[in-house]
Amino acid sequence: MSDGGPAVRRLSDWDREQLLSLADEFGSPLYVTDLQRVRENCLRLREAFPEAHVSYAVKAHTGKAVLETVLDAGLDAECASAGEVERALAAGFPGNRIRYTAVNPPAADLDHVVSRWEDNPEMTVTVGAEDTVGRLTERGFDGRLCLRANPGVGAGHHEKVTTGGHAKFGIPIDRVPSVAEDVRDDVELVGVHAHAGSGISGDDLSAHRELVRRMGDLARAIGGLEFVDVGGGFGVPYHDDEPPLDLAAVADATRDALGDTDAQLAVEPGRYVVADAGVLLSAVNTVKEVPETTVVGIDAGMTTLLRPAMYDAYHAISNLSRPDADTVSTTIAGPVCETSDVFAEDRPLARPARGDVLAIGNAGAYGYEMASTYNSRPRPPEVVLDDDGPRVARRRETLDDVVTLERTASEHPPN
Repeated sequence: MSDGGPAVRRLSDWDREQLLSLADEFGSPLYVTDLQRVRENCLRLREAFPEAHVSYAVKAHTGKAVLETVLDAGLDAECASAGEVERALAAGFPGNRIRYTAVNPPAADLDHVVSRWEDNPEMTVTVGAEDTVGRLTERGFDGRLCLRANPGVGAGHHEKVTTGGHAKFGIPIDRVPSVAEDVRDDVELVGVHAHAGSGISGDDLSAHRELVRRMGDLARAIGGLEFVDVGGGFGVPYHDDEPPLDLAAVADATRDALGDTDAQLAVEPGRYVVADAGVLLSAVNTVKEVPETTVVGIDAGMTTLLRPAMYDAYHAISNLSRPDADTVSTTIAGPVCETSDVFAEDRPLARPARGDVLAIGNAGAYGYEMASTYNSRPRPPEVVLDDDGPRVARRRETLDDVVTLERTASEHPPN
């Protein structure tokens, strides 16, 4: 295989002049996604888990260019909604390379997924509640089913994304064998699944190993399964002084914890594939000197990149326009009238001036995906980099786009 690239791509590894050129050409705020880095991350996962079934958790970044790259790199698609299933199909994933993992699925989601399954009977559906099986069979589903277990152990970078032990997710693990026995007459039971959480780092690996051990025991207790999926959530270093995840060691620990089983190991990373493949560019609007800090107002906000406001997440930030300027302590804030609309406080930054372009690193995972039109602010465009140069993958929204649903409401009467 070709080189999978370095274990992590820091913000300083991006080509500064290229980013400045992109901001000049396409404006700001602007998401930039490097498809070659996506390929490298996919390759590193396949090399670490050569005998496992590796799927990409689509919710990390659903862009068609990314999905096509992931498909070409040999990963399958794990989808958390009917919309993600539709995106995967549109990107070219065949049904046998798509798994729909439902969490309390709305009726409209199930209607749509079952209709797509009828044309793609090799698609797998994962359920996390007993009654969801009945809801599926009522719709005529008798295909490939996976049961999501709640293993009673979770991990992750923030309590809001720690899923493994929360009652919302999965069937209590001690009940899964009896549920499996009950459903086998109605569907083709092919696997079991659990997920500890998102952004798992070295400090969380003991929880990950315990989850895998419990899932190995579950697979052996049920028997006759095609796969046992232990989720993803592999973390990436957002701070420059954090070491990259030792993926080979994680893979070895995962295999050891699973133990001997006839079921194939499956993993479904998302963040690991795309986080360091993306950067957000934003221009400085205002610079305000106050006694305690320098407030740097930029044209990106919590509507552009929600993670700092939602999870207190850290993202590296650099001043591309004047990297050699004296460093000052800054508060980097967006244009939304909320105190949470802040990207960093007490952050050392090369002294900014109005018009400077800042780069915000590790924006590829849950960046554009969580962007919104709150405050009636249009979402930014996304440019992807590939061998043939940059191209617009998603155009910049306009104010007309923001109001179009109201403007066209009369054309769509209620059901």
